[in-house]
Amino acid sequence: MYKSMSETQSAWEAVIGLETHVQLGTNSKIFTSASTVFGDEPNTHIDPVVCGLPGTLPVLNAKVLEYAVKASMALNLKIANRCKFDRKQYFYPDLPKNYQISQFDEPIGQDGWIEVEVAEKGKETYLKKIGIERLHMEEDAGKLVHAGSDRLAGSKYSLVDYNRAGVALAEIVSKPDLRTGREAAEYASEIRRIVRYLGVSDGNMQEGSLRCDVNISVRRGPDAPFGTKVEIKNMNSFSAIQKACEYEIERQIKAYESKEKVLQETRLWDESKQLTKSMRSKEGSSDYRYFPDPDLGPIEVSSELQDQWRSELPELPSVKRHRYAKDLGLSIYDSRVLTDEKSMAKYFEEVLLQGVDPKITANWITGDIAAYLKSTKKSFNDLPLRPKQLAEMIELITSQKISGKIAKEILPELLLNGGSPKSMVEKQGLSIISDPSLITDMVDELLKLHPKEVEAFRGGKKKLQGFFVGQLMKKTGGKVDPKLANQIIISQLNS
Repeated sequence: MYKSMSETQSAWEAVIGLETHVQLGTNSKIFTSASTVFGDEPNTHIDPVVCGLPGTLPVLNAKVLEYAVKASMALNLKIANRCKFDRKQYFYPDLPKNYQISQFDEPIGQDGWIEVEVAEKGKETYLKKIGIERLHMEEDAGKLVHAGSDRLAGSKYSLVDYNRAGVALAEIVSKPDLRTGREAAEYASEIRRIVRYLGVSDGNMQEGSLRCDVNISVRRGPDAPFGTKVEIKNMNSFSAIQKACEYEIERQIKAYESKEKVLQETRLWDESKQLTKSMRSKEGSSDYRYFPDPDLGPIEVSSELQDQWRSELPELPSVKRHRYAKDLGLSIYDSRVLTDEKSMAKYFEEVLLQGVDPKITANWITGDIAAYLKSTKKSFNDLPLRPKQLAEMIELITSQKISGKIAKEILPELLLNGGSPKSMVEKQGLSIISDPSLITDMVDELLKLHPKEVEAFRGGKKKLQGFFVGQLMKKTGGKVDPKLANQIIISQLNS
């Protein structure tokens, strides 16, 4: 089913690593009870701790630790029995304390991996294991809003919103195992699926709940030393990650081949122009002057607590994909689509509990139902058509009590209001006509109405069988059993 990825020898190879910042979905911030609600008026979710006022002390939110450990477990990271928080010193307008509480040399999780499925256009899907260096907890900074121009001074200005400051983050740092923009996008997408399955984050990239920084360089072949690393900041869509990587790979290769120097710098992705542009130089590693936070003691996670949290982990998307393909016989594509959202996978499995065919169920869910939810911006949790009702409709189709065409006719009403498909079919008289004598009478009448076509069929134009089937379907509103109708029509035409 899957093809192992083979090493390809080429003149140039990209080396890519991702730093993924995941906002943990706690109701309060990491070191204070201030709210984390998104979208409220600026500077309404702050307090003395967020602002770092003298005399305030941070207190770790216990839920943040639980979410960070569960995320680390899902990423196959080794959980530290003891970790600590550090102060990372830097000065920026959206950092009210002028330092960030983070984890430096003793993070909560280290040395893990995830497996991703990579579907390159025109190539077979392959599996790749991506190493993960670490996951550490930290607090988010605020947000700068760059406004228009100051009419008095005639210069641009920026506003600062501290609502996001102090929101809990899990920063996930991959190893430099990615080689293409597509692999980078698939890796980020899988991280998002995992944190959403766990319920530790909504992963909403539009709201900044999940953001990625890409580190990228190129080298001459897989055995050459790494090239000069360039950072692309704050990628907020999978498409942008892929395009930015592809653009940057090409830019760096052209620079090297033209004997130009690739600068170590931070760049931004310009979506409108589809290119990266320089933001600031980065000649060396910043001196953040880390030291252990004096207000926060070390954290010890007991083996008993780790066992409890591990037992609470759900089945992860990669495991579901393999199970759907192996046990249910679904295609790689169907398995990927069904497991992309936890609510869709849950709905699918609840339908299957009624004993219906997995492939037919997958077709309805990933096709008509998913299209309806996308157009109405609803989720499977909001769908009036409950899993038992969809199973009832599928059973009507497989038992040939209704056709697929009739099912599509009643589906809009079911999606809107739910209800019993069987009752709806009976009430509206939509059941398939499967009485052979009744179909034979209708076919006889049909042949009498089209003598020229009957003569032409008997003269050798066998394709006219489809004409008669179509006329019968039109006459019955598509309610006649198509298999039985074909048998009777061919029998009558040949008699």
